[in-house]
Amino acid sequence: MKLLTLRTENGSKAVRQDGDTLTEIDGFSDVGALLKDAAWESIAAAATGATHPLEGADLDAVVPAPGKIICVGHNYRNHIKEMGREVPEYPTLFAKYAESLIGPNDDLALPQESDTVDWESELAVVIGKAGRRISEADAADHIAGYAVLNDVSMRDYQFRTIQWLQGKTWEKSTPFGPALVTKDEFSGGLMTTAVDGEIQQSTPTNDVVFTPEFLVSYISTIITLNPGDVIATGTPGGVGHAQDPKRYLQEGQILVTTIEGLGQLNNRVVKEA
Repeated sequence: MKLLTLRTENGSKAVRQDGDTLTEIDGFSDVGALLKDAAWESIAAAATGATHPLEGADLDAVVPAPGKIICVGHNYRNHIKEMGREVPEYPTLFAKYAESLIGPNDDLALPQESDTVDWESELAVVIGKAGRRISEADAADHIAGYAVLNDVSMRDYQFRTIQWLQGKTWEKSTPFGPALVTKDEFSGGLMTTAVDGEIQQSTPTNDVVFTPEFLVSYISTIITLNPGDVIATGTPGGVGHAQDPKRYLQEGQILVTTIEGLGQLNNRVVKEA
């Protein structure tokens, strides 16, 4: 099942995608709100609300206001190598905030303060059931599904200190969507990033140091994971900052982030107003 958040003239709506048709899930303003109901899966499957065409749909971030967005650094070996780091013993964690999220087709604004804006395709895990100290064996039961995310990074701000947050959570910088694909319909796929049609990143999502299940278990040891929380599981090799010469996003470019089986983000790069 694919679940999306649709912007309409009457406010946003949680919808189910069936082919080229979006069906409203009555009573829920977005996918995050839907996931807070323990019966979310059966409610979504049974929905018979108003319908909309997928083509031309104005989509919001699939979960527009997660309670937590926890990101993982250095989780793909080819990215660890290109950044000159060692394979970590434990996950490298940092946070984003909901204000950083944009829809899958929204413009991506280059901030006035940074000219080193980089791409980072990521598999996002969306939590469907609350838990604390979740075992790795039970972790899959707490995952609602997966989506595509690009952890667009302002490298100059990121490396001002040894803490990365200030380069990672810029307002309206992180495309997320287009859909939450439930875990029964996704077992991994090729993840790619293209800039103006030129492939920059291309790696299978399962080529990781720490699996989604391990991350759910590890993070939930620290803090309760709640429905709608998001874990961004790290980026593979091919980021612009690691290239020689370094490459960064420029005004007018089109950033396309794709994961087979999950969908695609298409974001035009613009100057911040």
